[in-house]
Amino acid sequence: MVTVNAMGDNCPIPVVKTKKAIQALTGPETIEVLVDNEIAVQNVTKMASGAGGQVSSEKVGDAEFKITIQMEGAVAEDASEEAVCAPDARGNTVVVVSSDRMGIGNDELGKVLIKGFIFAVTQLDTLPKTMLFYNGGATLTAEGSDSLDDLRSLEAQGVEIMTCGTCLDYYGLKDKLAVGSVTNMYSIVETMAGAGKIIRP
Repeated sequence: MVTVNAMGDNCPIPVVKTKKAIQALTGPETIEVLVDNEIAVQNVTKMASGAGGQVSSEKVGDAEFKITIQMEGAVAEDASEEAVCAPDARGNTVVVVSSDRMGIGNDELGKVLIKGFIFAVTQLDTLPKTMLFYNGGATLTAEGSDSLDDLRSLEAQGVEIMTCGTCLDYYGLKDKLAVGSVTNMYSIVETMAGAGKIIRP
């Protein structure tokens, strides 16, 4: 495990430090990068993904984020993207998830599809501003969900993850929320009303 401490560093320093750590590798290795803001998470994630890394991230505290990069081995000098200070990658899109499955038909297929949908959101060039989870969708942000790593990665990049409190209560998951925060119907309506675009899987 290689640790890169970029806490308190302004862009592009976190990207530069991470790029140097990647280029110094001689074989398969995991790199852990510590930063203190969502924009740094976005920029490091973009560069490391471009270098062929498997990237995940999570918010571990106020102004504290951990990016984990799994590299298969050494990369060519020019394989990773340039260290750039990209602007905030979040747009004014709200993703609304109202079920633990996607589409109508086979339930098992639906669960596979919703997992794939949430992963695909992590790959968007412009991330959503907020993701709302209610009714059956509330189970996706609770303990045991297959999508927690992807949702934590989105949260670390500044995407607001909000789950309906009434729904968590109904499903007996009030104490099992594993990512994001609890919200109410007023906030859900307000968020949807203020959205530039709404995506529903």
